[in-house]
Amino acid sequence: MSEQVEDRIAGIYTDGWSRIVATMIRFTGGDWDLAEECAQDAFARALTKWPETGVPDQPLAWLTTTARNRAIDRIRRASTEAAKLREAAAMQPDPQPYVSDQEIPDERLELIFTCCHPSLNLDAQVALTLRSLTGMSTAEIARAFLLPERTMGQRLFRAKQKIAHAGIPFRVPPGHLLPERLPAVLHVLYLLFNEGYSNEGCSNGDPPKSRLGQEAVRLARVLTALMPDEPEAQGMLALMLLHDARRPSRIDADGELVTLAEQDRSRWDQARIAEGSAVLERALRRRRAGPFQIQAAIAACHATATVAEDTDWPQIVGLYTELAAVAPSVVVDLNRAVAISMADGPQAALPLVEAIAETGRLDGYYLLHATRADLLRRLGRAAEAGASYRAALDLAPTDAERRFLRRRLQSL
Repeated sequence: MSEQVEDRIAGIYTDGWSRIVATMIRFTGGDWDLAEECAQDAFARALTKWPETGVPDQPLAWLTTTARNRAIDRIRRASTEAAKLREAAAMQPDPQPYVSDQEIPDERLELIFTCCHPSLNLDAQVALTLRSLTGMSTAEIARAFLLPERTMGQRLFRAKQKIAHAGIPFRVPPGHLLPERLPAVLHVLYLLFNEGYSNEGCSNGDPPKSRLGQEAVRLARVLTALMPDEPEAQGMLALMLLHDARRPSRIDADGELVTLAEQDRSRWDQARIAEGSAVLERALRRRRAGPFQIQAAIAACHATATVAEDTDWPQIVGLYTELAAVAPSVVVDLNRAVAISMADGPQAALPLVEAIAETGRLDGYYLLHATRADLLRRLGRAAEAGASYRAALDLAPTDAERRFLRRRLQSL
């Protein structure tokens, strides 16, 4: 197989897998397993045929027609019920190819909302989204979340069974339900992004883990293209882009974590910053600011400061205050305290952090202890800072973060 054809198929797989699966789920009447198997068979046939014949002018149409024909064959061979036989017999024996890729119905939005249906638990939503929308294998998803492949396989099986037995419709919810369903979709996609972004530079070097962030950005682009009038979807995409722009400088050549203040800003992806800022501006023009738009505005304050000293910390404090009003959270309160420490000094922020610690709601959150340690360090209270650094060290989730905390502890 020529490398050129192989690369072309890989690109088509990345962009086209979810469209073909969504189309096949609709075509097979909601049989997710059959839809995925037929999509896989179509790509396998392309890998065999296209190196000889060349990539067709309408590759997505070719793949969808091949998958559709495969589904008809499977139904005919496997069906024993009269109703299934009549259904198969009514189908065209030799379906005509689609005229063009553009004429294939794009049902990815239905697929996204079905994967993120509120009757499924969050773990199932995440797993099903990765399997159906990104084409990641069960083994890849299991490795990304540090689970046995069998466990992830069972999770996917149960999610699909629940969709089938509970009669969850394969559709975008009606308009009156959309406001309560869209946040679940945004939450799942941002969780995927954060899972990949937060684990960048982990010592295990697991490719599926780092792939999650890029897949989340791609899916966010799909969602905003399919729902162009939803500013929170645009806000989420902007937030991902602005964070991802800083990714090249988060880990140094030795694999060590670099704080935001110490990052080499010349390595930030200016094209992504410009795109994220433009997407955010379009969203904010609708004057329906939600949590993702406000978080993206905070990220933009960081991304557009050419040097750390130019960061507009008072504005960031104001944005966190606004965020706390629309989406109250103890983590938001902690982040606001950090911003206050940068705007007004650690002495202004420490009482706020101590008050959060007294509630006990973030006892298992390593960043609470790391934040308290940093404030105490800046105030010259080394012994207390050391105790908090050790508490954070016990809870830190990645090797890079643990090494960073050890360096800070040793510096005391």
